[in-house]
Formats: sequence, C-alpha cells, structure tokens
Amino acid sequence: MTIAQTSPSSWLENHRGSLQVDDDLRSLDDPQEQAAFTQTVDASGGESLGLLDSQLVVQGMHCAACADAVEAALLRQPGVVSAEVNAATRRVKVRWQGDRTQASEWAGAAARMGYRLLPADVALGQTETQKAQRKALWRLFVAGFCAMQVMMYSWPIYVAGPGTMEPDIEALLRWASWWLSLPVVLFASTPFFQSAWRDLRQGRIGMDFPVSVGIAVTFWVSTAATYAPEGPWGEDIWFDSLTMLVFFLLGGRYLEAKARAQTSGALDALMARLPESCERMDALGNWERVSVRRLREGDVVRVQAGQSFPGDGELQSDLATVDEALLTGEALPVERKKGDQVIAGSRNLQGAAQVRINAVGAQTRFAAIVALMERAMHERPRLAVLADRVAAPFLLGVLLLAFAVGLYWWGTDPSRALATAVAVLIVTCPCALSLATPAAMLSTTGMLAKRGVLVQRVQALEALTRVSHVVFDKTGTLTSDVLSLRDVRCRPGARCEEVLQHAADLAQGSAHPISRALVGAVADSAQGSGRAWVHWEEVAGAGIAAEDAEGQSWRLGSAAWCHAPEEAVPTELIQVCISDPAGWLATVSFEETLRSGAKKVVTELKARGLVVQLVSGDQSKAVQNLAQTLGIDAFIAGATPEGKTAHLAQLQQQGHQVLMVGDGLNDAPVLSQANVSVAMGTGAALAQSQADAIVQSAQLSEVSLLVEAAGQTLNVVRQNLIWALGYNAIAVPFAASGWMPPWLAGIGMAASSLVVVLNALKLRRIG
Repeated sequence: MTIAQTSPSSWLENHRGSLQVDDDLRSLDDPQEQAAFTQTVDASGGESLGLLDSQLVVQGMHCAACADAVEAALLRQPGVVSAEVNAATRRVKVRWQGDRTQASEWAGAAARMGYRLLPADVALGQTETQKAQRKALWRLFVAGFCAMQVMMYSWPIYVAGPGTMEPDIEALLRWASWWLSLPVVLFASTPFFQSAWRDLRQGRIGMDFPVSVGIAVTFWVSTAATYAPEGPWGEDIWFDSLTMLVFFLLGGRYLEAKARAQTSGALDALMARLPESCERMDALGNWERVSVRRLREGDVVRVQAGQSFPGDGELQSDLATVDEALLTGEALPVERKKGDQVIAGSRNLQGAAQVRINAVGAQTRFAAIVALMERAMHERPRLAVLADRVAAPFLLGVLLLAFAVGLYWWGTDPSRALATAVAVLIVTCPCALSLATPAAMLSTTGMLAKRGVLVQRVQALEALTRVSHVVFDKTGTLTSDVLSLRDVRCRPGARCEEVLQHAADLAQGSAHPISRALVGAVADSAQGSGRAWVHWEEVAGAGIAAEDAEGQSWRLGSAAWCHAPEEAVPTELIQVCISDPAGWLATVSFEETLRSGAKKVVTELKARGLVVQLVSGDQSKAVQNLAQTLGIDAFIAGATPEGKTAHLAQLQQQGHQVLMVGDGLNDAPVLSQANVSVAMGTGAALAQSQADAIVQSAQLSEVSLLVEAAGQTLNVVRQNLIWALGYNAIAVPFAASGWMPPWLAGIGMAASSLVVVLNALKLRRIG
C-alpha cells in the first residue's frame, strides 16, 4: 500500500460552500495531515483506483451499539464504500472514494451524532486523554457528592415513624433532594441521554437507552410525588436511588475505561510512539523545530535523549544506545554505530543523536507495524460478531420485559411498580456480553505486541486452539539467519575471491538468509566486482537471475538452477551456486547454527500434544541432521514451494488443522495455505504479508507463547460469556421479583462489565 497524497482538489473547491464542517474537521482534508491516517488501496489487490483507507479513533463511544450507530452514519454518506468500527478499541476503518467525497464530510456525519473522529496520534495524545478523563471525573464527583447529600436528606424520612415528622420538614427534605438531583440528571447523566438520543435518531435501541429511560422515569415520577404527594403517583420518591444509580454507573464506566486502557496499552503506546515534531538541520546548518510530517528523505535530524526517532535513517553520530522493545520485542537496549540504521519509533536513550532520514511516513518499518496492528484491531472474531447480533434483540426483549413487570406490579402493588421496572431495565443491559470477546482478544494482542509478536488477524487466535500439526521451515526459522562462510569451490581457472565478489553483487537486494550471508562475507574485503546489472530478478524457490551490461546471463541459487555438477555440491552443508554463460562457476558453502530456543519450542509444542514436522528445500542430509537434533520425527527435504503447499493441503484433506512457521520468500504460498501462519520478523516482506502473526523479535519461544496465549484467551472468552449470561439469568428474576432496588441494579450492571474487563486483564501476565 502507498500513502495517499491527496490534495484540496477542484472538487473540493467547487463544493466548499456546501460542506457544513468546522475547521477541526477540515484539517482532515489537509494532504500532509491526511497522510498520517489514510492510505490508497493497492490496485494490485483487485480494487479499483481512487479507493482510500482511513484509520481513525472514535471519541464518545461506549458500547457495541455506539459502534453500530457510527457505522450506519458513515455508510449513509455518498462515496463511503465500507466502515468497520471496533467497540473495544474505539477505532474505525473507512474505505471511501476520493473523487466523490472528502474525509471532512463523512467525519462530519459522525460529528453531528456526537462522535468525534480523530487521528490516533491526536486522540491518544496527552491533551485529548486528559480532557476526557477530567470530564469523566467531574461527572463522577458531581454524582457522588449529590448522592451522599440526597441520602442524608432521605434517611430521616425512612426512619421517622408515622406522625413523628412535621409535614413542612418532610417537604423541605423532599425539595432539597429534588434540587440536589438536578445536577445529576442535567450534567452527570448527560452521556447516557446523548447516547440514547443518537441511537433513537438512527432508528435503533442502544445499550444506554434502558438506562436513560430508567433515569428519566424515576426522576419524573419522583418529581411528581414531590409536587403533588396526593396525586396518582403517590408520595414515594426515589431521588436517593436515582443519584446512587448514576454514581455507580459512572464509577463502573470510569473503572472499566481505565481497565480497558490497560488492555490496549501496548498497542496505543506503539501507535503513539512517533513524536509530533523534531529538530531538523536547515540549509545554513542551524536547527529548526518542524512537524514530523514535514520531513523528507535526506533531511538530517537531531534526536535528544529520551526522544523517539521520527523516521528510518542512518546514524550520523559516532554511537547511540537505542530502545527498540516496542518494535522488535528486544527488551535490552542495543548499541548503534555511525552508519548503522535506526528505525522510526525506537527511542534514543543517551545523548543527542544525529540521523540522516531515508524513509518517512508510510515507508518506515514503524508505519508497516502500525498498519498491521490497525488491521488486526478492526477484525471481529466470530464469537464477538455472534455476541453483537444477540445484543440488539436482547435489548428489545429487556424493554418488553420491564414493561410487563411494571404492569404486573401496578396491579399487585403500585408503590413497587416503578422501582421494579427500572431495576429490570438497568440490570439486564448487555454491555458485559458485548465486551466478553473483544476485551479478551485486545488484552492478548496487546500483551503479544509488547513481546514483539504482531497479530495481523485476530481470528487466528481462535483458529490456533484447533491446530493439530505444526510445520516448520528450516533456514532462517529453526536455524539462525546469520550464516558463516565455510568454503568456496570454483571451476578450474576461476579466481575464487573474484567469484565471491560477483556472488555478493548478485545477492544485493535479496532478503534470503544465504544472500545476506554472502554480502556479509565480503563486506570487509574489496569494494565489489564493479559489474553492473541491467536486469535482476529473484525467482521464488530457485534463486536470482541477472544480466550484466555486456548481455551476459548470470545465476545465483540452487544447484539445479545453476546447472552445477553433482560432485561440486556438498550435501552435508548449506550452499549456493553461481553460474555464468559458460555454466557452473562456483559453489559457496556455509555453516548454520540453531536459532536460540529451537529445541525448547519443539519440545513444548510436542508436550501440548501437537505433531511437529520439518519441511525444507535444503538437501536431505542437512534436513535429516537438524530433525534428529531437535527431536522432529517427520521431515521433508528438497521441497519446492509447490511441494510445501501440496504437503499442507494433504494434511488438511486428512482433517488436520495446520500451523505453518516460515521465514523466506518461498514460504509465502505455504503460509497462505496454512490454517494459521507465523512469519519470523527477519523474513521477507511477502512472507510476512501472508502470515497471521509476525514474530518481530525472531525468538522461536514466542511461537510457543502464541499457542499458549490462544488457548488461554479462548478460555477467558468462554468464562466472560458464561459470566455475562449467568449474571443476567440470576439478576433478572431478582429484579423482576422486586428484591433489587434500582441503585443495586446499577451496581450489578457496572460490576458485570468490570468483571469481564478485569478477567481479560489477567491475559497480560501470560509468559
């Protein structure tokens, strides 16, 4: 995907008068601002030109019903192709046509409903976060303070015996309670009323609607009883229950938001890692502070200690100590020397460091990681979709049940009808049901992201629990991607040192571990062969084909690809061959070492009852030796990409669920074939794009962690669903029978959602 560099087009100029948006929304149309959250859809993916994908954070959203309302509002806008809102992460992904609409228009549709759409770096910024927290705390304080005062005025009425309190004193206490309830209804309860009104305008019933009805009806009936105690509503007032209800609901929502922020903390920390501005060297050699979005390739920036690098670049300072934990999972700081590459989002730990920028924005590794996480956060697991479908009809059933319960008690004991109906309305709100799955999934993906494991497809966590076979690639996966040169066998008459230079020149540009080893083997020797390639192509499963300026064809790759004689290929070693127009030229052999934790991860997976296999394109002897060392019983050597894919297909036809762990370019097809796939973070970009998860740290132990996390996540999801359904099954009869006052129902409703989120938090301690 490439960044959308849209500009204020003539379309916008012609329609500017009709756009009813404020300056805050118009900033979403600025091309440099828009580049931070919008990408063009890759035409090679089968999409027509002109489609854009925007990722934003939704403010003012509290539940799954809010997510549905935002989606509905966006989908009604001309030019919006699709909209997906994640209730747990409060993020929206909008696909839209740039020639038919602007971001400010569809964002304005959400704003008119009370939902602000902001870029992640703004929404997650300190100012916006503090503003939201401050407002929530003020509402909670007002509700709590008024609830205590109302309870103080209501208590004498409760304990006073008949005729022991003067009527004017009792009326004064009632009026004081009414006045103290006003701030609670008009200010503290605003989020419930606003959410309910937005849903009604969309022709739907949200989760805040029953709560709003309960608050409004209780206040109205209590007000009527205060004005006219002899009227049809009697003399009972419920201001104490009303204020306590709002206080407990707001308290539960605040605690839930704090807990939910912890579940997504690693993801938010990753996505908000880039600084908003940086110091850039101007043409005169002076330092000026500019927005990160103004940086261009070739700029030199200065990063102070404690700050993050704004882009990928080459270190110009002699030495820097860098924290890459959030990006690679590597917990210890790493040292970078002059000329080494640093990546955007990593943090400079000591002293000021100067960096020459070579990639900014969407071209950085950081942007690619963020794109993967945003993609994962917009996926809805199957269980979450099912829960959301159940929630909507469940709400309608709640309203009908509350009405029926109210009618029953009106005929039996009118004094208890209102309180009982309100209690039923509140206690059965299905917030916990809608949060059960996304809270657990978000907690797990956040924990894994902190460990350097990026889950691209959340559905993979559910699929991992059904896996029966684990198939590993060999080179770069079970073995280290750093190979050491063993020897070089050359054609008679050829100079091996010169041949090695040609091989290294051919290997430039390839991400294959052997290619990197070739380049590294000659890095400290001559500057290169001086041969220029006018054509260069990497063929999956074979090698590299190139043509020099003289029209001569060269190849680098497997023995068969380079037509090497059998006696020139040692079967016990890793090797790569090179050929020129005259045929085979040389065979370069390498030694490989086991990747740290390889034997442990195989042992752990087998202990879980999984069948572990090794499939590789290398020679039989090398694959057999590795399999014996690791305790892998089944292995396939000399496998082509098609052969690997066919092997997985055969396993799947036998009814097995397969997890594939790979690394190289030729692993992309088999990763796509697997039920669940994991790519090592040092592997080829194509392989990573086909994988369900990426191990950024390249630590094999994280594969075992991923399998364990998937199992525990599904257990927590089941626990959450059982709790949410069981809570309603127990609470509804109590509320309908009149044994649960409204304020206690509010505690139950808030506690049920909080329990679900807190239960999901324990997933952060896995591993």
